[in-house]
Amino acid sequence: MITKSVLILCFFCSTFQIGFAQEIIPYKEVDTTKLYMEVIYPENMQEEESYPAMVFFFGGGWVNGARSQFEHQADYLAKRGIVCFLVDYRIKSQHQTTPFESLKDAKSAIRFIRKNASEYGINPHQIIAAGGSAGGHLAAATALSQGFNESTDQLDISPVPNALVLFNPVIDNGPGGYGYERIGEAYPSFSPLHNIRAGAPPTLFLLGTNDNLIPVVTAEYYQMVMEKVGSRCDLILYENQPHGFFNYRNFEFYQKTVQATDDFLQSLGYLEKEPKVEIK
Repeated sequence: MITKSVLILCFFCSTFQIGFAQEIIPYKEVDTTKLYMEVIYPENMQEEESYPAMVFFFGGGWVNGARSQFEHQADYLAKRGIVCFLVDYRIKSQHQTTPFESLKDAKSAIRFIRKNASEYGINPHQIIAAGGSAGGHLAAATALSQGFNESTDQLDISPVPNALVLFNPVIDNGPGGYGYERIGEAYPSFSPLHNIRAGAPPTLFLLGTNDNLIPVVTAEYYQMVMEKVGSRCDLILYENQPHGFFNYRNFEFYQKTVQATDDFLQSLGYLEKEPKVEIK
């Protein structure tokens, strides 16, 4: 569970780091690259209880972005009783890597969290992967893509989350889909849309109808295929909203998508209806 030394570190990080992080921990080292995740804990965690975990992957086309993208969503959900993780992964602008390395890192992050569940006070069977745009791809692909595992990972630990919350996710990497020029002929194993199968985790899919990257018809097809294999996929469309509509700067739709996330997690039994927390 959370030791005294960790609590001291949490206080230090929450005081001196940008955002709401209570702890910053390394989860992976590749060559000379160290990757970190920020952990945001619920207040007044009880040692005898275990809590759901939510793992956020930022967007940016596997090229740019920062783990702080979802810090406001994580702060709210931590107050609601979820241990939240904001995850670094390798991106082209910083590490000269491809989308394949990004997915390897996302899987490593889920494995790290599941392996160390007791240390962070979480239930290893209630891990929710979430992300926006390319980060939404990573969240979905940890659940659906069976390849792209880091050779140094402990492969007997599953990287598959128990639920997904996807904010205008990149779910089609095939010809005509996003990123095909970089994914190429690897798309049949990389693209979430092309890897839906029985047992896919329950999914919340949030999309603006004016998204210039993710067509509504693609989202509707994804939902249809999910339902055909017997998996739940709640698709919520937001009229006239563009790509990235859910970000904090668009406060009205930040609030709406956070509330939709809360409602979805209540329906899975991961959250109780009370106590309510103001979305701010």
